[in-house]
Amino acid sequence: MTPQTDPRAGAAVKAADRAHVFHSWSAQELIDPLAVAGAEGSYFWDYDGNRYLDFTSGLVYTNVGYQHPKVVAAIQEQAARLTTFAPAFAVEARSEAARLIAERTPGDLDKIFFTNGGADAIEHAVRMARLHTGRPKVLSAYRSYHGGTQQAVNLTGDPRRWANDSGTHGVVHFWAPFLYRSRFYAETEEQECARALEHLETTIAFEGPGTIAAILLETVPGTAGIMVPPAGYLAGVRALCDQYGILLVLDEVMAGFGRTGTWFAADLFDVVPDLMTFAKGVNSGYVPLGGVAISGKVAETFGKRPYPGGLTYSGHPLACAAAVATINAMAEEGVVENAARLGASVVAPGLAALAERHPSVGEVRGVGMFWALELVRDRETREPLVPYNATGEANAPMAAFAAAAKGHGLWPFVNMNRTHVVPPCNASEAELKEGLAALDAALSVADEYTA
Repeated sequence: MTPQTDPRAGAAVKAADRAHVFHSWSAQELIDPLAVAGAEGSYFWDYDGNRYLDFTSGLVYTNVGYQHPKVVAAIQEQAARLTTFAPAFAVEARSEAARLIAERTPGDLDKIFFTNGGADAIEHAVRMARLHTGRPKVLSAYRSYHGGTQQAVNLTGDPRRWANDSGTHGVVHFWAPFLYRSRFYAETEEQECARALEHLETTIAFEGPGTIAAILLETVPGTAGIMVPPAGYLAGVRALCDQYGILLVLDEVMAGFGRTGTWFAADLFDVVPDLMTFAKGVNSGYVPLGGVAISGKVAETFGKRPYPGGLTYSGHPLACAAAVATINAMAEEGVVENAARLGASVVAPGLAALAERHPSVGEVRGVGMFWALELVRDRETREPLVPYNATGEANAPMAAFAAAAKGHGLWPFVNMNRTHVVPPCNASEAELKEGLAALDAALSVADEYTA
């Protein structure tokens, strides 16, 4: 699709937005949202005809890109047939979406509870864990993000929690492994793994194993920095959970449905959780949908005992039809395989080459179409390019980097001192190389702030 120029329409959209839309996570008078005219595949464009390669996949959810014709057609067909129906009924789109998801989840996660997104999936997974175990506490990691609802944001381990943290939600935070910025004075991945597991077991002991319902982890943390856990860590957490009768809940909201080059990131580590949350890539965000995949032992708890939870739009037919079409398209078109193949052959070596050329790149890490560049002022000291949770003038280096990327036709994912490389999972080799070239240019701006 060729972008059409219509500045007057863009101005009208922008004016209405500024007059009436209240944006999330923002100081309303300090933001300047781009008015988007359209999108297709890996690109979107504004009303002035500027086109951007989207290396954010929306908010890491357009795993099959924008306006995929099979998904659009499925939504249109479902709307003509049955636009909506209450969740207490059996509906074809809902049943088929659940079946397709259950076919791909690890182990016996064969029951699917549908939600409207990732945050409420976390809310319900935690509720299920507490009811199943009869215990109140949930352990979650610093450097994590689990959603914006009250329980989910308390479980989150980044600064968005602070203003919402009531300290009364039964949440205990711990340090998960991250060798580049180790909290355990580790020098190798093996040391980091062993010491992180020892720290977690000590936390369990001091909190009281009999009070802990679940340990919640993003299989591969997303917004917090795409830190792929070291070999053996998730298996070690699984073993601790089994030892102390604690449920393992894996958050695959961002990492699931092809993002890591596998259907679920858990597949990379051969670990089966008791509960697993999903959203985003399940239908590429075309219609809001999330859910909890439930193991047999947890599902059995509610076999004759009512589950005290639900949502008006649970398993909405339009959302589920989009999920069915997305999953089928991913299977038919080899999207998961594409993410694995091009992630290994194009993205990984391309980012490694950028790290060689740019002193601002402290570390490259990731897998599939799920990567992060850690930007630093000094490679030796690993001082971040901007301070933790920087705003205003303190964040100027990252703002300059982002502006440079946009100037080269790339829309970057920027969080704190990092830029994440998270293009659609079906992005082509040519698109990925185009994005890497734009990153190369933008990183030259970040280099200006290095020691």
